[in-house]
Amino acid sequence: MVPQWIIEKKRDGEALSREEIEFFINGFTDGSIPDYQMAAMAMAIYLKGMTFDEVAVLTETMMNSGDIVDTSAIERPKVDKHSTGGIGDKVSLILAPLVACCGGGVPMISGRGLGITGGTLDKFEAIPGYRTDLSVEEFIGVVNKCGCSIIGQTGRLAPADKKLYALRDVTGTVPSIPLITASIMSKKMAAGLDALVLDVKWGKGAFMKTRENAKALALSMVEVGTRMGKGMAALITDMNQPLGRTAGNTVEIIETVKALSGEGAEDLMIVTMALSAQMLTLTGLAPGENAAMLMLEEKIRSGEALEKFKEMVQLHGGDVSSLEDFRKLPTAKTIQPMLSPKNGYIAAVDAEKIGKAVLLLGAGRMKTTDTVDHAVGATDLLKIGEQVSKGDPLLTMHINSTNRLAEAEKLFMDAFIFSDAPVSPPPFINELILPEE
Repeated sequence: MVPQWIIEKKRDGEALSREEIEFFINGFTDGSIPDYQMAAMAMAIYLKGMTFDEVAVLTETMMNSGDIVDTSAIERPKVDKHSTGGIGDKVSLILAPLVACCGGGVPMISGRGLGITGGTLDKFEAIPGYRTDLSVEEFIGVVNKCGCSIIGQTGRLAPADKKLYALRDVTGTVPSIPLITASIMSKKMAAGLDALVLDVKWGKGAFMKTRENAKALALSMVEVGTRMGKGMAALITDMNQPLGRTAGNTVEIIETVKALSGEGAEDLMIVTMALSAQMLTLTGLAPGENAAMLMLEEKIRSGEALEKFKEMVQLHGGDVSSLEDFRKLPTAKTIQPMLSPKNGYIAAVDAEKIGKAVLLLGAGRMKTTDTVDHAVGATDLLKIGEQVSKGDPLLTMHINSTNRLAEAEKLFMDAFIFSDAPVSPPPFINELILPEE
């Protein structure tokens, strides 16, 4: 095969064969096809798109470029959830033990935060001793013991994706839905799942800024996963305001414990329960969504879900006592409220500005080598539709350094838009996407 002929074919809008896609991706991975030809192919895909069948082959080829995690020893139905990322998104921390309580096996390979999006691994590392670097054998062992485990990506998982993403980043092809789909799904499918549920977010704090683009990505991932023989569902969820009432690392661990104790914020629990219910339904652990919801609510009410979270933390080497005495978690030196300048109702809370402010406090990374300050962040965030009086807190800042505090404070304040008239909160879930019949 001749690489430029395959590029020309896609440039002209034709569908590529399995053999052509495998030849191109395998050649790029082993270096026999140079970066400049892969860059041309990425731009051709960006401009001309791909069919779902093409994207499924692209995903399989990228997945098979490295290690496949052998999860055959897991005795439960294997189901995972992936979020496209947002501000205050601690759903994975709540969902994994909840689904495990109901009989699911949740082998979750997660990521770190970069930019304003918080990373699940960074949140867990706020717990003293928690290991995110378990070996595959330890990972499988934890899932078999307690039903769930959340670790970091192994170095040899989908190396074609790592190499291609670096190229997309500098060639203007990051927003391509076929390439985003293959990037996400190649890593998730490498964990040997039976089913996958997707939380595709849209809005100011999300990668996808419009609901239409979020739906297009959700449809693409659901259809590709279905073609790979997996149970699939996706929820389109709103990320114009932060999820829950905290953004940071320690503060989100504390909110997770409260949520598992039955004290979760309304938006956080609606999204978490809906995703969890889809996981139980897809794996046959519940006969339908209503039955799944009842199971999940009982696991929280009985305290079993919180105990399951503690069990997972302990099996990862984490100090469980810190989940009972929050003073043992990293704690900020200064805790300071941000006060409302006026009376009214909250009309908007810009998730992107909240995320940037929390990043400036030190809770995230501006580049991959940065150190995360687990103690800092924001709590008690007011939500759209809530009433506020002048001088009441809009949120509480957890601060360790005054280095960029003024910038952060301005962003926090600018994030809130006020209305004199009552405001209805937006729906937290916009749509459920299932495979086409």
